[in-house]
Amino acid sequence: MNELVIDLEAEKAEILKRYRALLKACKSTLQRGDKRLIRQAFDMALDSHKDMRRKSGEPYIYHPIAVAQIAAEEIGLGTTSIVCALLHDVVEDTAITLEDIEREFGKKVAKIIDGLTKISGVFDTNSSLQAENFRKMLLTLADDVRVILIKLADRLHNMRTMDFMPRDKQLKISSETIYLYAPLAHRLGLYAMKSELEDLSMKYMESETYKFIAKKLNEKKAEREQYVKAFVEPIKEILEEQGLQAEVYGRPKSIHSIWSKMRKKGVPFEEVYDLFAIRIILDSKPETEKADCWKAYSIVTDLYRPNPDRLRDWISSPRANGYESLHTTVMGPKGQWVEVQIRTLRMNEIAEKGFAAHWKYKESSSDSGLDQWIQKVRELLSNPESNALDFLDDFKMNLFSDEIFIFTPKGALKQLPTEATALDFAFEIHTDIGAKCIGAKVNHKLVPLSYKLQNGDQVEIITSSKQSPKEDWLNIVVTAKAKSKIKSSLKEEKRRVAEEGKEILERKLKSLKITYNTDNINKITYFFKFASPLDLFYNVATGAIDLKDLKQFQTSEKVIEQRSPEKIEAHQIEGIINKVKSKDSNTLLIGEDMQKIDYKLSTCCNPIPGDDVFGFITINDGIKIHRTTCPNAAKLMANYGYRIVKAKWTSQKELAFLTGLRITGIDDVGLINKLTTVISYDFKVNMRSITVDSNEGIFEGSIMVYVNDTQHLDNLIKKLKQVKGVTSVTRFDSEQQNVDLAS
Repeated sequence: MNELVIDLEAEKAEILKRYRALLKACKSTLQRGDKRLIRQAFDMALDSHKDMRRKSGEPYIYHPIAVAQIAAEEIGLGTTSIVCALLHDVVEDTAITLEDIEREFGKKVAKIIDGLTKISGVFDTNSSLQAENFRKMLLTLADDVRVILIKLADRLHNMRTMDFMPRDKQLKISSETIYLYAPLAHRLGLYAMKSELEDLSMKYMESETYKFIAKKLNEKKAEREQYVKAFVEPIKEILEEQGLQAEVYGRPKSIHSIWSKMRKKGVPFEEVYDLFAIRIILDSKPETEKADCWKAYSIVTDLYRPNPDRLRDWISSPRANGYESLHTTVMGPKGQWVEVQIRTLRMNEIAEKGFAAHWKYKESSSDSGLDQWIQKVRELLSNPESNALDFLDDFKMNLFSDEIFIFTPKGALKQLPTEATALDFAFEIHTDIGAKCIGAKVNHKLVPLSYKLQNGDQVEIITSSKQSPKEDWLNIVVTAKAKSKIKSSLKEEKRRVAEEGKEILERKLKSLKITYNTDNINKITYFFKFASPLDLFYNVATGAIDLKDLKQFQTSEKVIEQRSPEKIEAHQIEGIINKVKSKDSNTLLIGEDMQKIDYKLSTCCNPIPGDDVFGFITINDGIKIHRTTCPNAAKLMANYGYRIVKAKWTSQKELAFLTGLRITGIDDVGLINKLTTVISYDFKVNMRSITVDSNEGIFEGSIMVYVNDTQHLDNLIKKLKQVKGVTSVTRFDSEQQNVDLAS
């Protein structure tokens, strides 16, 4: 009993210590009366969460204090946000109501807490429409962006303290984080937070690779620090001589960005040279900022030769999230490329704290890119797609992508995502101009609608009153605005045509003496395998279906169950989940459950025994087994958490599984023969296909082979790497990258 009292006393002291650290983090933004407000919020949170504990066994109050600390210290938010962060879970988890919050702290705090409570259900395990919930979360942007910023702080703390969660929860939460929260942090300009969210997701999703890169980085740390020191000293010297006050240091690249580079370029860790970036942060007056940055650039490029293709000027044209910086890549000592980022203290604060820093520098934010971005979010939400997943993909593609700058004929500047076309630009100017667009002039040359725009192009749109949006336009445009306008225009046209189809069908049913009612229309829709009655009517009008088949419907009508595709889906999913749950381990055992449960190995990532895997319930194809590192895994887990089942391998009795190997090397006579000898004779492995490409002395081959498990595969890779002339052997996912998410 005495020991418990001591523990509680120690916890009390720890809570107080953490609260004082929070106050210290808020110090710079505190106004008169703020300390009292924060204390009031802390007391309310402490009292309402007093009997709650986290999975780790710690008092629950540690979490809201940590979220408030992140909001203050890492995002730079003020008192209102600190109060909301401390109280962000009380309405959802305790007896306190929104009315209580409004009475104690006022309308603004209550509104933000209401937003946070509404979106706490985003990606709820039992929710079947996570994408729909994400849309609701974005709607809160229209009210107060602080809701999203506090939500990001909440997610970051959950990711930092996820070690005590079960493995399936870790995977699911990490998938959502990499799929939505990290890009959202990036878009709001929170680069440090974005990098940490990516690294933490990788720590759980690809733990072996994460540990491997972390270990390698640690081994080279001293050598790297020495190199950075030798690189920056002459820069510091000249900056000082020229009267420029600056901090110059090396910043290591994140583990996730190193891994992305290894995958993108297909190179091992040893061949990733830019493991760090050099930052030059200038202390400049507002009126000399731009000139000082270019002066520093001149100093760097006088010392080290720059790569002319790698200059990025985000000072003249800041990114949509307000990011300003000069980036260049120069050839440093020992023939190594080094990235150098040059910016001022103000620019650095915006780069580190994103949106929140804009409030501090109000004078520049009236037409800031972020305001435009939030305007775009509102625009996109005001005309939402009926399909939440289409909406989510459009949103990710547009609002999280890098942008290009395009000029109108009069010299006005428009921002569009990379890959945008002339048709996207037309819709960006005005919906009517987009709908009537027949072509464009880019830099005074006539181009088609599908022309991909380049940074700095000047574009003039050509229209015709006879033009109207076409179905294939959806394959041309990339912006969400253009897509949603084209879709709604096509839908309007489809409705008009469907009205005619409805009349035709009505007449046909009358002649067959079938009653025209909702029940029968649903049955006929299901009979012809359409998703909705609208699709049925449209296809009747266009003659795509033969109404003679209705006689067949008449005869089989008694045995048709009236179930919509959605109900079938729910019914199937529930049945499969119950089958898996009825087993002792609550896990699908690959190799043992084949008789009881219908499952297949997915072709988009070709899992083999030894891989970390999960099951995904499809509508028509039973359970599909995917690797947790599958290119589609994050999307599946983030959007369809309720259709994920735990899975693990059992004894496979020497079965063979298909996987792909990518081999590169120096082209040499007999190299293919040597490789096939190792595969077929030394390892007795069957090959399904081999594709070879040789270009200017470089050999590149893709081989699909059958192996028993990951150990068998690793031994084969090791042996192939020993073949003279081979420079790399890597496993790859099948070329069939995208899965049909709805199936």
